Amino acid sequence: MTRLNFTCVTEFTFEGFSVFGWHHRLILFMVFLALYLLTLASNAIILTVIHLNRQLHTPMYFFLSVLSISETCYTVAIIPRMLFGLLSPQKAISIPECATQLFFYLTFGVNNCFLLTAMGYDRYVAICNPLRYSVIMGKKACVCLTSGSWSIGLSTAIIQVSSVFTLPFCDVNIISHFFCDIRPLMKLACADITVKEFITLLISLCVLVLPMVLIFISYVWIVTTILKIASAEGRKKAFATCASHLTVVIVHYGCTSFIYLKPKSQNSLQDRLISMTYTVITPLLNPVVYSLRNKEVKDAMLRALGKKSLS
Repeated sequence: MTRLNFTCVTEFTFEGFSVFGWHHRLILFMVFLALYLLTLASNAIILTVIHLNRQLHTPMYFFLSVLSISETCYTVAIIPRMLFGLLSPQKAISIPECATQLFFYLTFGVNNCFLLTAMGYDRYVAICNPLRYSVIMGKKACVCLTSGSWSIGLSTAIIQVSSVFTLPFCDVNIISHFFCDIRPLMKLACADITVKEFITLLISLCVLVLPMVLIFISYVWIVTTILKIASAEGRKKAFATCASHLTVVIVHYGCTSFIYLKPKSQNSLQDRLISMTYTVITPLLNPVVYSLRNKEVKDAMLRALGKKSLS
């Protein structure tokens, strides 16, 4: 009965970084635009180099290519609208547009989590079972792992978007974030969200904790195997093949776990700044740390530049 007194919301406005003055928002715009362009360029370079060099047509670089595509789509779903919001903070976003952004954000975000898990498994097989590596990590296995990652991402997005946008939104339409995310949206609902918050927490546990546990188990076996290598040079080389992946995993899961595994729906400015890490920094960190510091990729890039300059 009381719901008749509410005004139905048809669009949202992001709070974003509106607490900052115009001058500070302009600086943030320039910084984030530069990082966004660097992310797109870095992933494009990685994809091109891997495609042009047959020596890089291995499971490790296949997963890296898929991750680069997914990270690119992930940033395209979030950052352009965030940049627009820095210049025009009062510009509204319609509910269908918000639902679309949330759908793609969840699809590619969850996909990235499980792709990192698949890459951890690839490193486990390469180090712990090198003689059977080509058999275990064949083309069929790689396709199955990537298809599984995409399927989990799509399923999670469909469930969560359906759950959030069946809620009634009344009166308040300011999202305490710089993009459409689950908890800030549920906080605006004029209905009891206890059950849906619990479901969201369970899904977060499945898509964050499960991959982390699988990666942790992989690295326990990897470290155990590496420590059994007799030569110091061999141990160093084996650790080097895992260091980049482990760095990306720690940054990615550390920040996302802090935001999504909290029991309360708190969406402070601090949370938004932390969210910047996995929406802006991590997508750039992946190609830089995981690939551009890799000797095989750098050698392939130099060969490609050499051929181009000769022609």
